[in-house]
Amino acid sequence: MDFDIMNRDECVAKWENRQFTLLKSDLAPLYLVRTGNVEHWLETRAIDEHRANSRLLKKALHLTERDDISTVMSVNAVTITDNYWVKPPGSDLIYDDVRFDNDYFANLALRGEYGSFNKAANSNRSRTPELTNIGSFEKCWKLIDGEWWMYKKADHNQQFSEIFIYELGRILGFSMAEYMIGDKCVKTRDFTDNAAVNFESAYSFMDDKENYIAVVEKLREIAPHTIPDYVKMVFLDTIVANPDRHTNNFGLLRDVETGKVLSLAPNFDNNIALISRGYPGNIERKNDVLVKFFNQLLEFDPLLIEHVPKLEEQDIRKTLKLVNMKVKSDVIVRFIMNGYNQIARDK
Repeated sequence: MDFDIMNRDECVAKWENRQFTLLKSDLAPLYLVRTGNVEHWLETRAIDEHRANSRLLKKALHLTERDDISTVMSVNAVTITDNYWVKPPGSDLIYDDVRFDNDYFANLALRGEYGSFNKAANSNRSRTPELTNIGSFEKCWKLIDGEWWMYKKADHNQQFSEIFIYELGRILGFSMAEYMIGDKCVKTRDFTDNAAVNFESAYSFMDDKENYIAVVEKLREIAPHTIPDYVKMVFLDTIVANPDRHTNNFGLLRDVETGKVLSLAPNFDNNIALISRGYPGNIERKNDVLVKFFNQLLEFDPLLIEHVPKLEEQDIRKTLKLVNMKVKSDVIVRFIMNGYNQIARDK
């Protein structure tokens, strides 16, 4: 299958006879510029096939080919958070023809309820952003007053952890994606503002390499101005015990017209941190591996310490008051401060 790879209505690369030709490296997806691996790039844009609701969604859409590439190609590889897509050579399609403009399948993707499945299966609609909504949790995109919001299934502790970390990050002056509590879920506003910028996950330039030092070294090559926000992000991960910071849940924002890296994307996806999987047993944070990793980063470059803010107990208690959910507040305060004090001691 041959196709053009587009950035809005600009052809930036071609895939012909299984050969990749890069036309405009400054406007093409970073992963393709680096690797030229078109098939894997398409696969990384596909909904996780292991999600139960993913299987229901594909069945309701009557997809005959349900592998990742076929799934993505059924919607021209369009996503909510960037402007990249594909079209057949010589096609008259333009970007406005393929962009998503409705959330008809949102409830099926999030809840998987039979009523939603039945409604979807009887519809003649076939295009949905859910087919390119990646990640392992059940989730969906909802269009509210012209803005896209991501809804992710969450229980009480997951809701608290996501919202608390968002509010604590704001208090510390960090760049945070906006979060709110929904009905048995958390919801976050699309931080690309309907693809006004292109989001490039760190996987685009790091593959699966999550090592803090390796990321900083790579950012020094491609976007040194983003390092302060990266340090702040992994600092926050450290004190709230987020072990799930991987290269698909942070990245860069690029200018659509020039390809210039504008900033690190706002901090998002903290729903496996803090008490999301129960209260921590190691309150004292002894032999804490995330503290160890962060201190190794500071040892690698002691100047990075200037991006680490001062944290006080009153900041945590203020955040708890803002969130106003029933939790073991003193345990959370002790846990976070113990992690922070280990960093402070190693300074």
